[in-house]
Amino acid sequence: MTGPADRLATALADAMLAGSWDYQSILDRTRQVIARRPPWLDSLAREVLAAYQRAPADRPRELAAFVVSSAAMARARRSPPRLPTPVVRFSSPTRMIRRPFATPVLHHAGDLADHLGITLEALDAFADTRLRARRARAERIAHYRYRWMHRPGGARLLEAPKRNLRALQRTVLDDILAPIPTHPAAHGFVAGRSAITGAAEHVGAEVVITLDLEHFFASVTPGRIWGLLRAAGYPEPVAHLLVGLTTHATPVATLASMPASADPGRDFRLRRRLAGPHLPQGAPTSPALANLVAFSLDRRLDSYARAAGSRYTRYADDLTFSGDAALARRSAALIAAVKRMIRQEGFTVHPGKTREHHRSRRQVVTGIVVNDRTNIPRADYDRLKAVLHDCRRNGPLAANRDAHPDFRAHLLGRLSWVSALNPDRGARLRAIFDEIRWTS
Repeated sequence: MTGPADRLATALADAMLAGSWDYQSILDRTRQVIARRPPWLDSLAREVLAAYQRAPADRPRELAAFVVSSAAMARARRSPPRLPTPVVRFSSPTRMIRRPFATPVLHHAGDLADHLGITLEALDAFADTRLRARRARAERIAHYRYRWMHRPGGARLLEAPKRNLRALQRTVLDDILAPIPTHPAAHGFVAGRSAITGAAEHVGAEVVITLDLEHFFASVTPGRIWGLLRAAGYPEPVAHLLVGLTTHATPVATLASMPASADPGRDFRLRRRLAGPHLPQGAPTSPALANLVAFSLDRRLDSYARAAGSRYTRYADDLTFSGDAALARRSAALIAAVKRMIRQEGFTVHPGKTREHHRSRRQVVTGIVVNDRTNIPRADYDRLKAVLHDCRRNGPLAANRDAHPDFRAHLLGRLSWVSALNPDRGARLRAIFDEIRWTS
């Protein structure tokens, strides 16, 4: 708020919230703000009390916006000679008046700074709500490191927070985001769920339909995160700082170095999203926030799928529906309806990545075969088996053609994945692994 009316409304709202929430108290404090007793102040007090039975102590901006658009303020604008200038300012610390989840009680910015173990000045610098970092030319003074990664579908930007900001984001994740529930259909980055649990929902289906969300993290805007945090009960100033801590606008210099792909339209859409505040891919808070913001999308798609006699799951940006022969016959209608709901929820379907997998052919969900059971694709199994044979015959050094820094741990991780999908195949591969000599 910058104009005279906005500044006056902010001062009046602060005065209203600085004491008892009744007509006479509000009137007395607002009169002090302008050192006058104009009739429109009486009307304003009555308007505010009619709109807010209780003091909106967690949302001073909303109250100020109500004041500036009120009928009483319109009268004040028409009263000569001009709007009064505030001569007294009240301090009105915000309060958390709702707590729907088991999250920390953070009434104001000072509480958030204390919870994170930093000063208010440091909190303001890390949150960067004025987007100063976007104009930074040197990465050394920024809070993120940037790396463009080449992918078959186009470039992807990894924005990794530096150590101090990453530690703050980890605290936000563990203490503030983790207690907020995700939708049951979300299987990615959720404790107790995984790509396997999501794929298992679609085993034995007649048809499996998969779609992909384009630029999933970059599509999550600050306004949606703000709405999530306000719904969790956090006052406006606290939500504002938390949004700043968990979003980022990519610097102009980094955007200028974006590698071109074969799809200029995709490049344009990605660059436009990255230029504004978004969830950075690489921040520990981004997967959880993306899941929570997508709750409404998950709820709508899950309800639609159930009504259509099908099943729905989401793993990060991968959406999967499955069902019987009746669904297979009306798959086009389902896909059209799903795309429409995705657009309405503020996301975009990746063009060219919508697939139908019928039972007569291999059905794959997030890299997992689901025709009769969750299983590893045969080609992946054969490749891993060949690597293990090579390692047993020629030794780990010769077999490590991709130069993994810890080749043994890498193979154990892949073995664990196979065993989780197919214990019998996992046992056969483990027997080969156990014959490898790891020391010369």
